[in-house]
Amino acid sequence: MAISISVVLLLLILAMVFLRSGGLRVSHALVCVTLGFYLASSSIAPTISEGLAATADVVSSVRP
Repeated sequence: MAISISVVLLLLILAMVFLRSGGLRVSHALVCVTLGFYLASSSIAPTISEGLAATADVVSSVRP
């Protein structure tokens, strides 16, 4: 568990650096995809899923 948390944090930091640099190359996209897979298998995956579902509900209820 401790190894996967540190890997997730490392990948998150790398993804933030890549996004701030402005250009998303293939290697950067692979880091982001790997981060997604690690997040999906982590213990915070249900929280992320519930947060995204709640955000989608709020956005879908807004009338233009």
